[in-house]
Amino acid sequence: MNRIKAVLEEKGIKQVWLAEQLGKSFNTVNGYVQNRKQPSLETLYRIGEILQVDPKELLDTKREKQ
Repeated sequence: MNRIKAVLEEKGIKQVWLAEQLGKSFNTVNGYVQNRKQPSLETLYRIGEILQVDPKELLDTKREKQ
């Protein structure tokens, strides 16, 4: 699971804009945002670069600590 949707909302950025920046279709980016698809690591790093966040911030960290 990823946090792309949350980061986009926090920054006030639209999925269409992110899709254009990535050179991907809106449907692909929407799949990432809705957690129907997971981006490759390369794409995840590119999204982090575009959104100016550490790619680690795009990952769901709601895992139980052991």
